[in-house]
Amino acid sequence: MQVTVKENNRVIETLKLDRPMEIEEIVEVCQEKLEYPIYCARINGHRASLNEIVRESCEVDLLNLQDPWANMVYQASLSLLYRKAVHDVLGKDVEIKFNNSLSKGIFTTLKPYVLEENDDEKIESRMKQLVREKHPIQQKILGFEKLKDYYHQEKMSQMVYMVENTPDLKMAFESRLLDEKAVFYLYMVPHTGYLQYFNVKRYKNGLLLRFPHPTKPNETPRFQEQKLLYNAFSEATKWDRITEIHYASDLNHAVLHHEEKQLVLLSEALHEKRIAEIAEMIKQQEKRIILIAGPSSSGKTTFAKRLCIQLRVAGFKPLYLGTDDYFKEREETPLNQDGEKDFESLRAVDIDLFTTQINSLLKGEKVDLPTFDFVKGVKVYGKRITSLKGNQPIVIEGLHCLNPELTKGLKNEDKFKIYISPLTQLNIDANNRVPTTDARMLRRIVRDAKFRNIKASETIERWRQVRKGEEEYIFPFCDSADVFFNSHTVYELALLKTYAKPQLEAIEESDEAYPEASRMLHFLQFFTEMNHDDYVPNNSIMREFIGGSILKDE
Repeated sequence: MQVTVKENNRVIETLKLDRPMEIEEIVEVCQEKLEYPIYCARINGHRASLNEIVRESCEVDLLNLQDPWANMVYQASLSLLYRKAVHDVLGKDVEIKFNNSLSKGIFTTLKPYVLEENDDEKIESRMKQLVREKHPIQQKILGFEKLKDYYHQEKMSQMVYMVENTPDLKMAFESRLLDEKAVFYLYMVPHTGYLQYFNVKRYKNGLLLRFPHPTKPNETPRFQEQKLLYNAFSEATKWDRITEIHYASDLNHAVLHHEEKQLVLLSEALHEKRIAEIAEMIKQQEKRIILIAGPSSSGKTTFAKRLCIQLRVAGFKPLYLGTDDYFKEREETPLNQDGEKDFESLRAVDIDLFTTQINSLLKGEKVDLPTFDFVKGVKVYGKRITSLKGNQPIVIEGLHCLNPELTKGLKNEDKFKIYISPLTQLNIDANNRVPTTDARMLRRIVRDAKFRNIKASETIERWRQVRKGEEEYIFPFCDSADVFFNSHTVYELALLKTYAKPQLEAIEESDEAYPEASRMLHFLQFFTEMNHDDYVPNNSIMREFIGGSILKDE
């Protein structure tokens, strides 16, 4: 057999094997050429655990934490280890819920237990002991009927409902570590010895289970306080109580029982209420420069325009600007380390022009605002000559709006900073989360196809570079914001599945985007499709992605 071995799609070795071989053994053979620890693999583009046996000539891609699938495998395996340690230290009756990502980790809550001093250290110590002992992690495949029986036996009626009403869900894994067992929907690492990098930290009313970031796969990052995001997730929890949607089964129930109209209206009302509250804060603080930033597919444009409407209600006549119109001419665009034009960098923005024009507007002077022609790669003038009157505020949205370098020429006392992102509290179940990043990528896949004639495969291939730009240019500044707006709509996964699923299924196995498309389809299997969008208002943030927005530029 001839086996081409890759690491995250980079060829590192060609092996000639005279017998079947486990992937774990192939990892050992290629160890010296590997950049980072390996947690799972793909055989000819299809997901595989490290226990899988290679029996014929093929291509084996060994996956480290830089790969989204391996990242999820590591998190799932670490979650099982964490469950075991928590129950060993605090008792079997403690109910663990894996909530949201926070501070480069997962925020977990333990009920009905009240945390005591040093509980985090005790749990981390037990986890490290289990890692040193290299206990095997066993997995048993549960088909549809066996999965339903499992949940019946565990008296988890909510999960029984999900299985019965989610036709795309075919199987799961009963995962076991010693006497600890739980259902997960991913392969796991062969034994606890693989889980070398983690940290448990007490935070607020729960514990943070922290692990490496894809940018540095072999170290646990330094803890960074994220008060703004914590408060945003607390608000999202309140919204979930109002909508009564906590798990995928709750959303599926609403769709199957034709309750989506009420769900959509309730979710949109929560958005409108929050936007009105932010407008009132701006009025009370007498701010004139409103800066809006957030990662890709957060709904910045729709939010900015809805905020402008609420500011009108509050008695203002705001001016809307986008920083994209201040791009440098295409020939002046800086290059990244690969020699390609770097449109994500702050260096791609004409900061001097931006600062000069904003200051001129604040003084009441007439200004010729540019409009960037993305086809020709130049700024066009003469289309928007305007001036401000009285206390008229300027609403500015863009990638770098929270970066102090962009607005260092403007008075701090005039600024009101808003960070926007869709943060979902919706879980598949208590053990399995819905990653916020995946929800954003779904939005982008749908929007790119609808408005930009870009296929899902191309969007997926670009996503890694988009995420890299977010890590460098957006996330470091999010906690400097005065307020957070959660643009997530509780119904959106059911809605987006209808649009995204056929696009993802159209990606062929030979396409480089196929593994990620397969992963996304695996994620979508838990949700029932919302087959029509009639109930979605034409000013909804979701209209920015599915079309039909009344707020689009004319």
